[in-house]
Amino acid sequence: MAETCDILISGGGIAGLTAAAAFASKGFSVICADPAPPVTERDAEGSDLRTTAFLQPAQALLERCGIWARLADHAAPLQIMRIVDAGGARPEPRVVKDFNAADISDQPFGWNLPNWLLRREMIARLAELPNVDLRFGTGTTGLFTRTDEARVGLSGGTQVTAKLVVACDGRNSPMREAAGIPVKTTRYGQKALAFAVTHPVPHDNVSTEIHRSGGPFTLVPLPEYQGQPSSAIVWMERGPRAQDLLNLAPAAFEAAMTERSCGLFGDLKLASRRTIWPIISQSAERLNGERLALMAEAAHVVPPIGAQGLNMSLGDLRSLLELAEARPESLGDAQMLAAYHKARHNEILLRVKGIDLLNRTSMLAPRPLRDLRAFGLNALYSLAPVRKTLMQMGLGVK
Repeated sequence: MAETCDILISGGGIAGLTAAAAFASKGFSVICADPAPPVTERDAEGSDLRTTAFLQPAQALLERCGIWARLADHAAPLQIMRIVDAGGARPEPRVVKDFNAADISDQPFGWNLPNWLLRREMIARLAELPNVDLRFGTGTTGLFTRTDEARVGLSGGTQVTAKLVVACDGRNSPMREAAGIPVKTTRYGQKALAFAVTHPVPHDNVSTEIHRSGGPFTLVPLPEYQGQPSSAIVWMERGPRAQDLLNLAPAAFEAAMTERSCGLFGDLKLASRRTIWPIISQSAERLNGERLALMAEAAHVVPPIGAQGLNMSLGDLRSLLELAEARPESLGDAQMLAAYHKARHNEILLRVKGIDLLNRTSMLAPRPLRDLRAFGLNALYSLAPVRKTLMQMGLGVK
């Protein structure tokens, strides 16, 4: 059985759902397919306990496609980004620098939300849009393209004909592989633990990134949980150490994470289960194929530093959306997709390289190199124009 639509989105994660809402709100007909059913409850098996910080440009996009109204009451604002170097003999702060959004804007840097909740609210928004067809439990199995259309096979045996296929189907993207687009992958031997905690000391809307060795330990504000201040934590370590931490009994794990946090928030208590995933950098050789656009993790993967991952993905979406709106009659043609690649590829490579450098710096184990890192942080922060430029680049507005 054959079906038709303007845009077939392969992948129903946060990026894919946002893309479905954005294109549908502009009048395009959209089918969004994902092989996994969405988990939309915090404590359900398989729920995504990571969080996403939507920086200012991303929040504006969500507002335009009708999603932000559903998210605003659940979001924790990120007013200050605090960098802590704890690379001395003991895990205690020796350099603490605050980047305050008030220096460059009258809004916070961004707003933090749990991924499971994002899925719940985005799916509710998409249910209001008559031109979106969500197909959870359905994967994309094949791609055949011609100059004027793409045909995508779905796992249920259906074939969809679309003007544009948007691959939001992850770091092992089936659509990217079907199009034969190569990727460059860097492996760090790191894994990241993600979980939620409560703590007695309020976070005051400060996102805190603590550097010692193995990778950053980042606490990102969440709304209160069971009447206590709460944060989402991403704890990056070398693989064997991360696995050992995952296997610790809760009390021992809480002691270890409180020590790694330098005690800045008092005794940390687990407020969710722990999840773990491998850290890589990856970038596709090109973002376009015939009738195909790669975005999000199909196009680029970065370590979770500086809230860049999903915000880069929504930068992809903004570019695609602008091109589609400018020439809707030419949706998905070679000229549009070449312009998309040109608009995004160099910036993506720059950010992937920059985050790779930050991650390698955070992994440093030898004391002299950790001392050099602390010196560099002090030097960068002391130069006001440099500090302002770094904040603007972090937001994606420079």
